Amino acid sequence: MRSLGDTIGRLAALRARTVGHQKVHAPDRLSDLSSFGSNPGALRARTYAPESLPAKAPLVVVLHGCTQTAADYDHGSGWSRLADRAGFALLFPEQQRSNNANLCFNWFLPGDSGRDSGEALSIRQMVETLIVIHGIDRKRVFITGLSAGGAMTSVMLAAYPDLFAGGAIIAGLPYGCATNVPEAFDRMRGHGGPSDSALQSLVRGASNHDGPWPTISIWHGTADHTVAPSNMAAILAQWRGVHEVSQTPTYAAVVDGYSRQVWRNARGREIIEAYSITGMGHGAPLKTTGADGYGESGPFMLDVGISSTFRIAGFWGLAAASEARVASGERQGPAVFPSPGLSGDGLSEKSRRAAPNDRAPDARAPIPSAPPVSGVRKVIEDALRAAGLMQ
Repeated sequence: MRSLGDTIGRLAALRARTVGHQKVHAPDRLSDLSSFGSNPGALRARTYAPESLPAKAPLVVVLHGCTQTAADYDHGSGWSRLADRAGFALLFPEQQRSNNANLCFNWFLPGDSGRDSGEALSIRQMVETLIVIHGIDRKRVFITGLSAGGAMTSVMLAAYPDLFAGGAIIAGLPYGCATNVPEAFDRMRGHGGPSDSALQSLVRGASNHDGPWPTISIWHGTADHTVAPSNMAAILAQWRGVHEVSQTPTYAAVVDGYSRQVWRNARGREIIEAYSITGMGHGAPLKTTGADGYGESGPFMLDVGISSTFRIAGFWGLAAASEARVASGERQGPAVFPSPGLSGDGLSEKSRRAAPNDRAPDARAPIPSAPPVSGVRKVIEDALRAAGLMQ
């Protein structure tokens, strides 16, 4: 059996071959956040904010995948372009090679995946810092990520459900499914893992949270041979249990030709959505043209005719839902399937317990820094201490 390192090595080789056949330009629109607390996970913080960021704006945290940088993922996904149009701030935590040679977030290491420790705490400190600097609306903080970044998104949603209003996991894995490298490799391949009830207990036990849980958006390609599609079912099972909704979706729809299933709570609010992207391999789904198109195709950034960036933002209320539905021609129908779980991709609940370009200017928007640097640092550190995030 191949090791996880071998798998990541082959991912890197695939990326190199893809770059060799494509002329990839990744302009860096991001700025560095140099001071954000003790940073126990030794991560880099990159940020973006539109020049005219409104008061009490939302914040979206975006986590890149293995072998990627924050600038790579922003360029491919188009998040900063959408931020220009919709008026929200962005945080891109970035892994360092000193932590992981392949630039993967260490989502499977207990020291980095628990509340108030390691990489998870570093990201939490970054979020608090941007809340202070930009006057972010604390009720509208969201997080998304791809692959290892998707798995780290699961970590952050479980460890800090009080912080995030919603999360989106793209080609990722459920929280707590692995605690070391061999287990991580097995889970990526769809082998083994905790039961549904155990997965739900892991989220509930990750914090002392007793309030509403974040909404969850899940995306996965049916032909993903790097992170098995069974992981989508595991994530669904984890969060359906936490949200206490049934296995059967409330309704199903077709969006840009792909299946979208939705679960609503007792008040009728959409709290979980799942997109199954037929025939797509490992990567983030993109639509790079049209009014709802963002980003640029490249390694692990796959133009399949649907923009995960735009759809996720719509699910969170950051892009008008009516605009999203009109753009996609979404067709809704009753959720009637022969068995619970995802439809049309050969997966069932029982079997997978183991699988426009817009024209905004390409200028950086650095974080406002009207106060002296020393004054900003003191305000940030005082806020982190008040929040219990720094000694």
